[in-house]
Amino acid sequence: MSWFKKDPLQIIPFDTYGTNEHLYLKGRALEDEDIDLDKKDWFSLLLNSWKRFETDEIRNTPLAISLPNQEIIKSSTDAEGYFLLDKSSDNLKHHIDDEGWLEYYVSYKSNSKKRQIQLSNKFKGKMLIPRQNTSFGVISDIDDTILHTGVTSRLKWRVVVNTFFKTPHKRKALEGSAEFYHLLHNGKTNLEANPIFYVSNSPWNLYRYLAFFLKNNNFPKGPILLRDFRTPFDRTPKMELAHKYHEIFNILKTYPNLNFILIGDCGEKDAYIYLDVVKEFPNRIAAIYLRAVEHTKRMKRISNLFEDYNEVPVLIVENGEQALLHARKHGFIA
Repeated sequence: MSWFKKDPLQIIPFDTYGTNEHLYLKGRALEDEDIDLDKKDWFSLLLNSWKRFETDEIRNTPLAISLPNQEIIKSSTDAEGYFLLDKSSDNLKHHIDDEGWLEYYVSYKSNSKKRQIQLSNKFKGKMLIPRQNTSFGVISDIDDTILHTGVTSRLKWRVVVNTFFKTPHKRKALEGSAEFYHLLHNGKTNLEANPIFYVSNSPWNLYRYLAFFLKNNNFPKGPILLRDFRTPFDRTPKMELAHKYHEIFNILKTYPNLNFILIGDCGEKDAYIYLDVVKEFPNRIAAIYLRAVEHTKRMKRISNLFEDYNEVPVLIVENGEQALLHARKHGFIA
């Protein structure tokens, strides 16, 4: 977004998930706007937020994706700078690490634009393939489940303040959440690598911001699944299903032999989405955890919703210790 010279090029590969037989790689090619997460004055924070949403996409550009088996696959960006590789493959599990991550590299196929390209035109991405020693998976909301955003605040003003005027360094995880997620990740034997999937209604523009928050607050690494940022002039078709339900649906379809724990909050629509998931996927949901919020009417509504519910274990979480006791009781953690 420089006024006097063109910014260098970059590619942001998103952490995704797949299987031994299926590749699903996604990311975005953009100009590098030089967003400095260490700057804390209000003007820099506002400027960084502007840069996240005023992106300069590298449209309709050929890319090359290099897999660890030496295979090189051609791809390209679309009109919004995204690339997506969704194809069958085989024997991918031979190239994953102890946590189930497959590394790959994506590059601009040529530099016909005569532009500087960051990282010597070699951008590392990762795709998760859950290992055989997993007992279950975890699908977690982000907003007000592990990161305080203020989605229940009047007129959403806290969302604006937290997103635009706080660095990810200052965004604190909700009490006990990182510890709880690590215990779930390690499982009852402490030797498992149960996959964690993070789902949010935030746009892809906030991917690096949220990835930094998760790493900075010591959450287990996992795919971060966000949504497209729609403008009032966007004419592309909307998804038939709500974003969160769509992502959860895809995860459960991808791993038909794996049961899941769903974690959300009482503030928005998580409870209703999760109940629909239980109906659609009977015997696949091991438990539902919903973090309590400071909103009396919503808390009463959610409490009434689950008053006589017994399809799966449900806990409305008032504090971290409560979640730990419940998870141990049901054999999820050591």
